[in-house]
Amino acid sequence: MIAAIFSYLAVILQEEESTTGILDINFGVIFWTSITFILLLIVLKKFAWKPILKSLENREDFIKDSLEKAEKAKEEAEKLANISNEKIKNVETEAKEIIAQGREYSEKLKKQILDDTKNETKKMLEDAKIEIEKLKIDAYTQMKDQIALLAIESAEKVIKEKLDKEAHTQIINKYIKNMSGKLNE
Repeated sequence: MIAAIFSYLAVILQEEESTTGILDINFGVIFWTSITFILLLIVLKKFAWKPILKSLENREDFIKDSLEKAEKAKEEAEKLANISNEKIKNVETEAKEIIAQGREYSEKLKKQILDDTKNETKKMLEDAKIEIEKLKIDAYTQMKDQIALLAIESAEKVIKEKLDKEAHTQIINKYIKNMSGKLNE
């Protein structure tokens, strides 16, 4: 129907254009243009206006909802960021405490190891001194026994043999050499 009206108006306009100039006022064209415009507005109001308004309202509601959701998401993201920052601070604090405890423990362990090593070294030295002292006593006892034995043997030989001074000196020198050899062994 609208197409027919536009076709009719186009034919009328072509007829009138041929007789008039471009700048001339033609009331017929104005009348039919106004009627066509009014009819177009009525048709648009009846069929298109409500769907267009409804679409615009739906779009407006969608945008409002999107903005509200975005605002809620932003607030939630800020809350999560604050929570994350607090957790990071807590983790950093705990890490520093753990590192400090580790250092303290390692220092205590180091001191304990050094003390244990010193004590063990001291004990080893004391044990070595005791062992050396025992060996000295054993050596002294053996030497004393050997000297006593040599003295007894010397006295026995001296008694068995009647000696003069020169023979006596030879026997003593012989036994001293003999004793020196045994001590070196």
